[in-house]
Amino acid sequence: NIKRAVDKGAGAGAGEDYFANTYEGYGPSGVAVIVEASTDNKNRTAADVRHVFDKAGGNLGTTGCVSYLFEKKGVIIIDKTTTDLSEDDMMMLALENGAEDFEATEECYEITTSPADFSAVREALEQKGIEFLQAEIQMVPSTYVTLDEKGAEKMQRLIDALEDLDDVMNVYHNWEE
Repeated sequence: NIKRAVDKGAGAGAGEDYFANTYEGYGPSGVAVIVEASTDNKNRTAADVRHVFDKAGGNLGTTGCVSYLFEKKGVIIIDKTTTDLSEDDMMMLALENGAEDFEATEECYEITTSPADFSAVREALEQKGIEFLQAEIQMVPSTYVTLDEKGAEKMQRLIDALEDLDDVMNVYHNWEE
């Protein structure tokens, strides 16, 4: 018994199986929220996520209740100061390797790809020695919700509380910050 208790406490045996779960719901003022989690206890994580939604003035919904408002995309963000390529050269490099969209702001370039083309675009950029601020597959919203100051505070509390949960990996929303 002692050996089993020590092994369990050390992470051996029970509790090593992790499951990916996605939770969907609405935050304050109807903001759509998707929460991706990895857990060894689905019941605990579901209860924790539900509690955070309830406490923040939102509600946890059923699978599919908000996912139709998002599209899975590859997103690559590059700091302009870290590359010698011009904006046109960067855009051509991205588009020639399968990027769907290219946007330049004052500080960075944002490249959007389909999930299938993400690796090819990323590898082409890496071969040119380009460093990324961010490069990952994300759930990108198709529409955005603008909040007043009070709603924004509530929404920020919800996001912070969700991200503070140990099992939560990603939180996506359609709040236009």
